Amino acid sequence: MFRKFLIFSMMLTLVLTTVACGGPSSGDSIGGSTTRSPQVDPSGKVDSNQVAKVQIADGTYPVQQASYDDINGGYTLMLLNAAPGQSTLQLESLQMARLTDEEIKAGQKSYLKVDKGQPVMHLTEDFRIEYIHNVTETQVNPQSGQQEVVVVRQEPSFWTPFAGALAGQAIGSLLFTPHYYFPPVYQPGVALTGYGGYGRTYGQAASNYQSRYSAPPVAVRNQQLRTTGQLRSPSRTSASPSVKRPQVSRPTGSGYGSTDLRRSNSPRPQTRSNRGFGSSRSRSSGRRR
Repeated sequence: MFRKFLIFSMMLTLVLTTVACGGPSSGDSIGGSTTRSPQVDPSGKVDSNQVAKVQIADGTYPVQQASYDDINGGYTLMLLNAAPGQSTLQLESLQMARLTDEEIKAGQKSYLKVDKGQPVMHLTEDFRIEYIHNVTETQVNPQSGQQEVVVVRQEPSFWTPFAGALAGQAIGSLLFTPHYYFPPVYQPGVALTGYGGYGRTYGQAASNYQSRYSAPPVAVRNQQLRTTGQLRSPSRTSASPSVKRPQVSRPTGSGYGSTDLRRSNSPRPQTRSNRGFGSSRSRSSGRRR
């Protein structure tokens, strides 16, 4: 009798264990709701069509300034006519499109359009985005003894995504529809014009870039290193990388809101630079090299 009871108990335990192991996994439906974990595409970013909703009211906002940081591929926008506290908008990714010929003829300037929480930045051909390039080096962490990629400094530049024929000769009418863009390969002292990769999704843009240059975009590489814990900024006790940010007190009205690298009260007579975007490389004096 005891033997039968023992066998029955073992069989019952086995059945319960099997049922527990066969429970719903991430991505299965529980009570009619999907609990799928975020899917990460090869670019290292979460791919839910890469359209990140923003906490700003739907509408159209003139873009005063825009900057792109290749540490993570994020954008920082300075907007006009936004609600208090929302004039500066930070986005992990952003679709862009060129203004149509009709908009340009009508005198339309660069603007951000938010529709159902989804932002798209529409730019003129000559709108320049401040580009922040992060220079990295492989160093040995003195605490762990492991090799890490460390950001040692930042170099400012400018990127003009829709610079005339450079951008239009390849994708034509696609310029007027929202796409994700990566800047071309960074070169110190050289203006960035056109694009290095583009696509309807962030992952497609990264793949297009990699097909062209046989290497991932800098932002994607940095994201992957950050995800694996191999990329870090210098410690608080060391000199932190810095870049002189534009100081703008009013809209320029020309779509070049990101070109003023010096403070307006600078004693130097020249405060704008058409192509000398490397003037902020010297962080101590601001002199051009």
